[in-house]
Amino acid sequence: MSTPSSPRLPDERLAAGAARLASRYAGHFGPETVLGLLADSYARLAEHARIRTHLIVLAERLTAERLDALAHTHGIAGDARTRVLFVCSHNAGRSQMAAALLAHRAGERFTVSSAGTHPAADVEPHIAQALTEAGVEMADPYPKPLTEEVVQAADVVITMGCGDACPVVPGRRYLDWPVPDPEGAPITVVRDIRDAIDAHIADLLTELGA
Repeated sequence: MSTPSSPRLPDERLAAGAARLASRYAGHFGPETVLGLLADSYARLAEHARIRTHLIVLAERLTAERLDALAHTHGIAGDARTRVLFVCSHNAGRSQMAAALLAHRAGERFTVSSAGTHPAADVEPHIAQALTEAGVEMADPYPKPLTEEVVQAADVVITMGCGDACPVVPGRRYLDWPVPDPEGAPITVVRDIRDAIDAHIADLLTELGA
């Protein structure tokens, strides 16, 4: 996956975010690595954002996820939980619901993440409502770009309508769930999609012995 050219960044806020992350990952990753990933995360998110008011905060969150994935890949994370990654085209519907449902069902037994090959600007409006009706809460979701670090760290990669855009990493388990795209769909349709994904989640947990 190519890295987009970096837009002009709010230097002071970027430096403050990099300092927080560098302190958090001190002894594992140097400040240059952290700053480079943060700048790249900002650029990737800015490419699709309509409003950039909170973009530094989201870039910091995305960078932390990427650093966690790197730490896992390098064997310095100390976390042996199975890592499951859901990927769809926009990370605005199916993959967001799947990640929320698996995290709800499995608790702390898995590390769960989601991403999009071509992330949208916002999560689909009915996604949170459909999940809340099922007793599942979303923790301030936002569409995230798919990055090499997160794919490399995953044990199971589940694609949901992104075709061949997801890179294949040897040794990972790949599954494809043919679930309809909820983009622009009414809440009644989104509920059906949620239930279809939840059925796949139940089967996955059985397969993984959870």
